[in-house]
Amino acid sequence: MVRVERAVLLGHPLPDVVRWLADFSHAVAWDPGTVSCERIGSGPVTKGAEWLNVSQFRGRRTELRYRLVRHQHDRLTFVGRNRTATSTDDMLFEGRGERTLLVYRARIDFHGWVRAAGPLLKREFERIGNEVSRQLPQALDQHFGSGVRLN
Repeated sequence: MVRVERAVLLGHPLPDVVRWLADFSHAVAWDPGTVSCERIGSGPVTKGAEWLNVSQFRGRRTELRYRLVRHQHDRLTFVGRNRTATSTDDMLFEGRGERTLLVYRARIDFHGWVRAAGPLLKREFERIGNEVSRQLPQALDQHFGSGVRLN
């Protein structure tokens, strides 16, 4: 198992941030490894909504089917699965006026023989966590406009 956690202050109000991040297809904009992320089905984005996420990791493409398992005003949890891993992306939000503090926790549980490689991959997932911390605020700014200055 690998765990990564980052806290990021975002220059946009909590309801806007949660609404945008609840649509996991936006991962293409903020997750450096995501190549594509397509919604499965239609209708409102609520608990139970699913996406097919294709990611590039260490030169290999992998597909995970993600499901939104928690959709609250201040928390989103997505669980993605394939035969070699289960990935849980847990996002906790705290409103700070016109800004939002996001605590992003990723947990990857490997299955079968891949489990042995987990500890060796920790550094790569930490690097990805750093990239997400940089790309996510930029993606929100591109979507909503420049937002509140964080200086």
